[in-house]
Amino acid sequence: MPTNHEAQERYSKLVLEKVRSELVLGDGFVFNNDYEGSPTSGAVKIPVRDEEVAVSDYDKANGISPTHGSTGYTTLLIDKDKAINEVIDGFDASAVPDNLVADRLDSGGYSLARQLDTDGGNTLLAGATVMNVDTLTKETIYTAIVMVRTAMSKANIPNDGRRYLLMTPDTFALALTCPEFIAASELGDEVKQTGAVGKIAGFLVKEWNDSTANLAMLAGHPKFATRAMEWQTPVHVQDLNGSGNYIGACAVQGRNVYGHKVLRSIAIRAVYSPAHLTIDLNAGSTAGTTIATVSAGNTGTENEVRNCCCELSEQVYSFVISSLSDDEDDAKLSSEKIGNYSITYRSDAEIFASFLHGSTAGFEDVEKSIVSRYLGRTGLLYRGVYE
Repeated sequence: MPTNHEAQERYSKLVLEKVRSELVLGDGFVFNNDYEGSPTSGAVKIPVRDEEVAVSDYDKANGISPTHGSTGYTTLLIDKDKAINEVIDGFDASAVPDNLVADRLDSGGYSLARQLDTDGGNTLLAGATVMNVDTLTKETIYTAIVMVRTAMSKANIPNDGRRYLLMTPDTFALALTCPEFIAASELGDEVKQTGAVGKIAGFLVKEWNDSTANLAMLAGHPKFATRAMEWQTPVHVQDLNGSGNYIGACAVQGRNVYGHKVLRSIAIRAVYSPAHLTIDLNAGSTAGTTIATVSAGNTGTENEVRNCCCELSEQVYSFVISSLSDDEDDAKLSSEKIGNYSITYRSDAEIFASFLHGSTAGFEDVEKSIVSRYLGRTGLLYRGVYE
């Protein structure tokens, strides 16, 4: 009969094995684990060295002067504290069947892996160097990947077979059409063990279902991002009798702390590409009206595009009415009063100034203001200037 401590070690190990098998942003593939200290203390130290050991010519008569390299340290704060507390009703801790515990451990490991991927991805995107490319197609995808490879080589990121490329599903679908893409089945066992699904332009490739608007892919090297993780409280089965709330029940509990850090921004490249937009114009049911239907890909920007088009349409209509109305007075009427009759008109400049919070501007400025407000952060305004 295993002791409680032995059971905790076994349960914790099983959960971590499940985590490793489910992670997309895995240790050794995307993150390294090179740190000093214990994550349970709240912070660890990561050794960093931007300068390599100096190499000089050797003088047989006088020898060579010594150099003094140094290794600095950066602090990684352990800012994530996650726990599982899954109740198993009807069993005391000593009597719970192994299959029920195994089911909860498996589910807990899967959930923890998804959370680690989310938090790790957020850290990578926040610390990455952003690159913008034109809308990707099956004809341009390989060129875009080579551009990323070139940028990383110029930044002296090691090309030792460990560079990775995380592709969103839409981008990965395009890569599969490239003759340059090497499927995992054609790669060696060592590569397959990393979980990579293929290789292209020297990058090991994984599909990454991230929903960041207009993100196409994320490239990097595990040397330049660190993950530190440890059980604050190892996984165990806790009897809940005496809790005051549960009778004849137990719970699988565990608490895990971790943190992520990007060590060199130029080693991580976040590549954004605007998606295709399709606008269909059809005659409306009312004479003289046109209905514009905007369709976007999986960009997360559909609402921004639709709202932008709606407001642009309203302002175009207002402009046309104010400029071309047969009764210009009606078009520019600002206010009208019946008692002691008075009437106020607005000039063209005043009409448009109201759209820009009081500043005077022409119609083009109004359009630009609307477009920038809705689409300025979507990547859809990209016009082809890299970095």
